[in-house]
Amino acid sequence: MPWDTRPGRSANGGPEGPGSGSNRLRVQKQCRKSSFAFYQAVRDLLPVWLLEDMRASEVFHWDERGRAAAYSPSEALLYALVHDHQAYAHYLLATFPRRALAPPSAGFRCCTAPGPHVALAVRYNRVGILRCILRTVRDFPLEERMRLLDRRGCSRVEGGGTSLHVACELARPECLFLLLGHGASPGLRDGGGFTPLELLLRQLGRDASSAPAAAVASSATGNAATTSTTPPEELCQRRLLLLDLLVLYTKVGAASPARCELLGDRLRWQRLLGEDKFQWLAGLAPPSLFVRAMQVLVTTISPGRFPEALDELPLPPFLQPLDLTGRS
Repeated sequence: MPWDTRPGRSANGGPEGPGSGSNRLRVQKQCRKSSFAFYQAVRDLLPVWLLEDMRASEVFHWDERGRAAAYSPSEALLYALVHDHQAYAHYLLATFPRRALAPPSAGFRCCTAPGPHVALAVRYNRVGILRCILRTVRDFPLEERMRLLDRRGCSRVEGGGTSLHVACELARPECLFLLLGHGASPGLRDGGGFTPLELLLRQLGRDASSAPAAAVASSATGNAATTSTTPPEELCQRRLLLLDLLVLYTKVGAASPARCELLGDRLRWQRLLGEDKFQWLAGLAPPSLFVRAMQVLVTTISPGRFPEALDELPLPPFLQPLDLTGRS
């Protein structure tokens, strides 16, 4: 690093003198300039070798000990995720598999949980980088891998939910399928006490509500933030696809907490879900033989062969349009 900013030392390594305060200000200003230059370089998808040269030779921020520091591979990966720099993300994960997925410094996170990279990939819909992350963690010990996949997010940003909750919230079927296929746990609850399936059903129920009713509620409260409109048909179809995917990885009876909500407006849910799916989710009948067969089929694929082994399976039509390559 160009500067040593340890307490008691000046920028040139000698004892601190009267000018040390101005020197610290100079270093802080340089950190801000370097950080913005790195941000621009990643945003502009500059070559990996140039980005790594910048990361290794500059200082960008202050660490927990109050020292000017370079970006870690973990922090660089966050930049690559935000700007979808797939080549840089692949390089970082291949060269520093554990360091790239380690928790970033305090200035890059709002909690002490393991690194936020998986949830961020889902939030920004970076399917290609998510695939690379999941390939990287295949060789991790099971406990370490599950800790990354099932990490609970910040209560303020992600409601204490997992990456599966984020995928359901933002209607990301490709991300959801990748996470489920690599072993993410669909039975965990968010800060509100909902599993991903229950959260998705609540969203579907909200979306299916009539727009006039929402407008009346908004007018009554006088708060424009409560205004709700019926989502586009495409969004509704994506959420129904999310539901189909969750059904494949959810144990029979695991959806029972949603029973009251489904039975509370039975006709509307029957129209939205179809009779067979409604009956099973409401706990009124077992899943069909087709659903049970598909559950067994997809869960026989080990995380080490997912999603490549999908090509060997006789998948139903609702799974075939999924693009898990990140090209789209």
